[in-house]
Amino acid sequence: MINSETLLLSRQDIVSLMTFDDYFKAAEDAFRLHAEGKTIATGLLHADSQEGEYHIKTGGFYLDRAFFGLKANGGFFRNPERNGLPAIQGIIYLSDAATGYPLAILDSVEITRQRTAATTALAAKHLAKPESAVITICGTGAQARSHLRAFAKTFPLQQGFVFSRNAEKGRDFAATMSAELELPVALVSDLRGATESDIILTCTTAREAFLLPSMVSSGTFVGAIGADSPQKHEIAPELLARSRVVPDLVQQCAEVGELHHAIAAGAMTSDQIHGELGEIILKKKPGRTDVNETFVFDSTGTALQDVAAAACVYEKAASAGRGTMFDFSGDR
Repeated sequence: MINSETLLLSRQDIVSLMTFDDYFKAAEDAFRLHAEGKTIATGLLHADSQEGEYHIKTGGFYLDRAFFGLKANGGFFRNPERNGLPAIQGIIYLSDAATGYPLAILDSVEITRQRTAATTALAAKHLAKPESAVITICGTGAQARSHLRAFAKTFPLQQGFVFSRNAEKGRDFAATMSAELELPVALVSDLRGATESDIILTCTTAREAFLLPSMVSSGTFVGAIGADSPQKHEIAPELLARSRVVPDLVQQCAEVGELHHAIAAGAMTSDQIHGELGEIILKKKPGRTDVNETFVFDSTGTALQDVAAAACVYEKAASAGRGTMFDFSGDR
């Protein structure tokens, strides 16, 4: 008899079950399967509310088992100061794509943070200089922290910088992350001081580009994380035009990412991208071949990442007996 119960998994369940390596592999699997044509078509819906915004993302893939997922996230960026809630929160619905049965419902906060950072680190593994030692993080929120942790695991970092328009938050980030990672992290008030960085990551909610071509040296890897809706904008279109641009998904980036803004400004077209991340992973398109190449990874975040991570959590939880079973049919 088929089990008619759905597994409910909390944020703490997810934290206790998943490691950085799990998220890294999940991201790699997701983009590899996409490049191999073994995924269910992705969908993206964006809706604004008076106080924030909602993202609804769908997609799935085929491994030994077929999974489909839907993530509904609310982005309410005044929450931390106003009520102490996370700026981003929501749920992931994981389904058996062979039967349509709901396998699990999971908190999305931890998965969103960790899969995003792991994916940027995955892109940088192929596109950044392997010896990258100096990193600049723009932003001080949860994504900035998870990204610095991910890159400290992936590269031989020797110096970190944080750029923040809020000096108090910047000083707190620098002190906290320096102690946690045993890596010197210094606050910079002007991004022109970051031009010698090997890696620059933008993890903000900005709606006006602030990273300009003059701030980025040849050979830098730029991870553009913040633009996951049409209004958000961190990277000057001119910087994309002079760089090799690698989107997570080109169609999605052309709708909501930094590529969207570059196209709107007439700086480039979708046909001028270097290749999607999955193509780089499968070596259909080359990664870094020259020390002077500048890459921009346009990360809008996809349901494929969420589904791959959620499937990993689900299988680990089922094996470990974690979570709460619930029968939505009410037949028990």
